Amino acid sequence: MPNIKSAKKRVKVIETKTLQNKMFKSQLRTALKKYNAAVEAGNKEEASIAYKAAVKKLDQAVAKNILHKNNAAHKKSELTLKFNQMA
Repeated sequence: MPNIKSAKKRVKVIETKTLQNKMFKSQLRTALKKYNAAVEAGNKEEASIAYKAAVKKLDQAVAKNILHKNNAAHKKSELTLKFNQMA
């Protein structure tokens, strides 16, 4: 445990930010799972709504530096391919 006041504060801030990142990652995984479930079920309308939500979450993750932009682009490409193969 740090002795300096500013170092103690940094520890608290890092813990808070880590928790926020974990919560956001969990929301992102949930959105991706909902999309995959809709695709597996073959429900085009539900998949369309879930696709938009998942892409939005991926873009937000990039904006918050939780995911690298290339990683998000790869995931979005996969989602789009699955969606287009539904027809």
